[in-house]
Amino acid sequence: MEKDALLKILQDDDLGLLNIKAKRTAISVDERLLGSFQQINDFYRQHNKEPESNPANILEFQLFNRLKGLRASKEKCEALQEVDAFHLLNYVEPAKPITSVADIFADDSLGLLDDEAASIFELKHVTKSPMVMPEKIAQRKLCKDFDQFEHLFKQCHSELTAGIREARQFSGEQQIQPGHFFVLHGIMVYVSEVGEKEMKNSKVNARLRCIFENGTESNMLLRSLATELYKDETGRRILDHNEKALEALEQIKADDEKTGYLYVLKSLSQAPEIVNTNNLYKIGYSTTPVQERIKNAAEEPTYLMAPVKVISVFECYNLNPQKFELLLHTFFGDSCLNVDVFDANGKRFSPREWFIAPINIIEAAAQLIINGEIIHYRFDKLMHEIVER
Repeated sequence: MEKDALLKILQDDDLGLLNIKAKRTAISVDERLLGSFQQINDFYRQHNKEPESNPANILEFQLFNRLKGLRASKEKCEALQEVDAFHLLNYVEPAKPITSVADIFADDSLGLLDDEAASIFELKHVTKSPMVMPEKIAQRKLCKDFDQFEHLFKQCHSELTAGIREARQFSGEQQIQPGHFFVLHGIMVYVSEVGEKEMKNSKVNARLRCIFENGTESNMLLRSLATELYKDETGRRILDHNEKALEALEQIKADDEKTGYLYVLKSLSQAPEIVNTNNLYKIGYSTTPVQERIKNAAEEPTYLMAPVKVISVFECYNLNPQKFELLLHTFFGDSCLNVDVFDANGKRFSPREWFIAPINIIEAAAQLIINGEIIHYRFDKLMHEIVER
């Protein structure tokens, strides 16, 4: 009886009061995982190859890192097995991680850490000093409101593909503004907020809210993000068409004076001390076009009495040549090539503009010289990195 009465109520709903619309649920983690892998499948279908580590193509580079991350997760490989149309997810069991001192001793197959070697943990003649830690260390965490930003990343990818946006090498802290996109270690980053800027030790800094495309966020400092972008060979900033036009107007003004060219060269000398030195480049400054300046390189000691290959050229405006030389020698002074060369008359010279450093670091330093921010950084010749002073 009760059942019949209930059916009658349901059938007699003339005003449609019982027609409840189902709530739209947020995209689940599994759906997001499936969508991200589907982009890799689409790339393979279009190009007949898996994405490669190609910094020149920002989309392919991101898909390469995404595929690398998926392959490192057994759970994700198994979850995507049915949609792995091109057999891309070949999971390999990683080696047992070292997470403690006990793990190190347990893995000492060569007996290097036997009892007699325990003295390596006893520090002698070392002055102990308290470690100064920053007040707050940025940590990555899950972005709980990522659904508010996800469409921005999709739009940015679409505009990159269409040529509306453009990825360029990061070259200055002033480029870190709210609403701007960057690429750090293969992951797109959106700067959602920039906190109040503070001056400390003649350096401007601010706390950021950075949203990462993988659904995490960080409250890293502005200068920390800038340093990481300088260090990352594939680090990029992403400009839209308005920013590109504005940048061009801001960089070169009507009253700016073109003072010359900053260039990076590689020696073609066959001298053993030159051929056997890796990452050796000359960073110089010329008031005439570079090709004109280097046409007699084989006869000039400053070019090591040998032909050279042009690697990079930067047009410079309002740059003082003497200031440039001083900044350059100060920045890369510890990695300067120490070699003597002799001209056609046997006179000895010691060129001071040849430096041992990776090309991406040299090009980043060139940008720092041009925008005047190089005074805040130094070159670590052991790590081959640009670090804060």
